[in-house]
Amino acid sequence: MERIKFDLISPTAPARRAAAGERPPGPRAFRFSMLPSLYAAASMPPYVDTRIVDEDVQPIDFDTEADLIGISFMTYNAPRAYEIAERFRGDKGKPVIFGGYHPTLMPEEAIQHADAVCVGDAEPNVPRMMEDLAAGRLGGLYASEPTPLANLPIPRRDLIRKKDYAPVDVAQATRGCSHRCSFCSIAAFHNHHFRTRPVAEVIEEIKDLGRYILFMDDAITANRDYAMELFSAMVPLGKHWFSQCGIGIAQDEELLDLATRSGCRGLFIGFESLSEQGLRSWSKRSNLGKDYVVAVRRLHAAGIAVVAAFVFGGDHDTADVFPRTLEFLLEANVEVLQATRMTPFPGTPLFEEMDQQGRILDKDWSHYDFGHVVFEPAQMRCETLDSGVAWVQSEFYARQRIARRIGRGLGYLDPGVILRAILPINLAYRRKMAVVGTFEQGAAFDPRGGALQSMLAVRGSPRSGNGSQLPV
Repeated sequence: MERIKFDLISPTAPARRAAAGERPPGPRAFRFSMLPSLYAAASMPPYVDTRIVDEDVQPIDFDTEADLIGISFMTYNAPRAYEIAERFRGDKGKPVIFGGYHPTLMPEEAIQHADAVCVGDAEPNVPRMMEDLAAGRLGGLYASEPTPLANLPIPRRDLIRKKDYAPVDVAQATRGCSHRCSFCSIAAFHNHHFRTRPVAEVIEEIKDLGRYILFMDDAITANRDYAMELFSAMVPLGKHWFSQCGIGIAQDEELLDLATRSGCRGLFIGFESLSEQGLRSWSKRSNLGKDYVVAVRRLHAAGIAVVAAFVFGGDHDTADVFPRTLEFLLEANVEVLQATRMTPFPGTPLFEEMDQQGRILDKDWSHYDFGHVVFEPAQMRCETLDSGVAWVQSEFYARQRIARRIGRGLGYLDPGVILRAILPINLAYRRKMAVVGTFEQGAAFDPRGGALQSMLAVRGSPRSGNGSQLPV
């Protein structure tokens, strides 16, 4: 069989667009390896020569000799993906296939811009796509049910330049999430399935990687028995690892202790909201009844840094949500904040609900990047939501506050983790905010009021003024 040259492209975000031959504008992001593309490349038949092109770090070669173009993308870079596809299909006469979150959740839209669309996991679908290309019958949607994760191919890490990404090795032990949070595109993509790889296969893969491992898992502790088995097997490896999981780990002393002994040094946790009403409205039931401050303190006591994700703009949020959330973040000394404007991604229950209510104001997918308000909030103006999120970010990433939490973190976190991960991520967020004008945006939000002014001073010790404002 003749060899197939395949270029697999990851489009850049609109804000980072660059002319051919130029670096993306502004500071480099603290980017992680593109694991889905590496898995897709590893799943190719032996007669396919794959090249990975990440537009965030290199320009696209529109004069490539590739026989087939693949584009993997999410919602925010869908317009750029369609633009790239049009140039290759219309100007160059090359077939184009799509994959990723947006094509999976919006396949009927995506197929209008491509010859074929991979719906769901790449591993079972791309071999069939390559066979059909070779046979001259490539076309349509290629879909499969979530498949078992045993015998996954080893990601083709040799196809990217390690220096272009964060100084950690990336792996995966589980996929998906069984929860039904209405705003979550991850749960929608995996159809609420949670799958695990055999522990022995995970260990075999990561044992020869570097000391620092990032598990690109959405809920690594969702199956407690599996997590216990995995963490036990990792103890002898001496790795330092990071991942994402639910807040429940802070209440499970045995699991938390084993995670620490296995090398866990940082966790991304979706706190989402301080409002139990808000959590219920999103079906985020796993967070109900949790004391966030106590949970963070337990994680810190175990030597684990916390990356806190908060979503602003829910129907129960009023303008006071911004200073209340900042108060919690400062009191708990959370190491990193991901503050996002609620985004009803197409393909999620939240989008369908808001679309039926006529509350979706903007269907320019490039704005679905957590940085734009694309819907009508229930209890505040769009401008208030936009400037309020920017204000929280700018206050949290003020220089004095970065210095203070790093100093406090030295009392319970590994100094190497602080220098290798926590400090660089804080500085990267601050640089990004300077580029996109977050500080100027945040200045438009005024949290005036005597108690708030005292609480939010950069100097002094921020304390929770009303514990009932936190989920308990």
